[in-house]
Amino acid sequence: MFKSWITLFLLSIVFSTNLANAQSKKIAKGDTVAIAPKSEWKGVEGKPYKQHVPIKITVHHEGGKVLTKTDDAKQRLKNIQTWGMGPDRKWADVPYHLLIAPDGTVYEGRNPLTVGETNTEYDPTGHLLICFLGNYSEQKLDKKLLKVLVNLLEDQCIKYNISAKEISTHRDHSKQTTCPGEDIYSYFKSGYIVKEVSKVLKKRN
Repeated sequence: MFKSWITLFLLSIVFSTNLANAQSKKIAKGDTVAIAPKSEWKGVEGKPYKQHVPIKITVHHEGGKVLTKTDDAKQRLKNIQTWGMGPDRKWADVPYHLLIAPDGTVYEGRNPLTVGETNTEYDPTGHLLICFLGNYSEQKLDKKLLKVLVNLLEDQCIKYNISAKEISTHRDHSKQTTCPGEDIYSYFKSGYIVKEVSKVLKKRN
């Protein structure tokens, strides 16, 4: 009897762990990309800030040190929030709405219905900000990450009724930056991103 109780107890722990892992990344109805909640990277709740409805999507990269698949993306994200909400910037939250780690995990950032932040001169009102963690002037976007980006863009275009033609990069709105880095930008400059997203939107609509 004692062994049976021990077995049941251990099984309940395994079940609870698996359930927690499954729930940690949620796929909204109609979406193809799971988004890990803010709690997964121990993000604090954002402060009240200007509201908006996204009508464009703008892609950034963090632009700090190179971040690899084995580096701690969650800690990097937490550091960005701490810095942004600190005395240097006094922002309401992490500056971006969705963030993509080098391993392909997409993390929840700022509330998408709250205006994002920028260190440059453009006004991000109406822009849904998607940011790659790392520095893509120095690292490469592999095929897996490219697919994650395209799928995430498709999901967000459908969710907010945004045309693929309204997808752009930070440098398209500011002369003060080369963000999101040469490697990511090459896929926008060639027209690949808009073309791929447009194809899928036609099928899904």
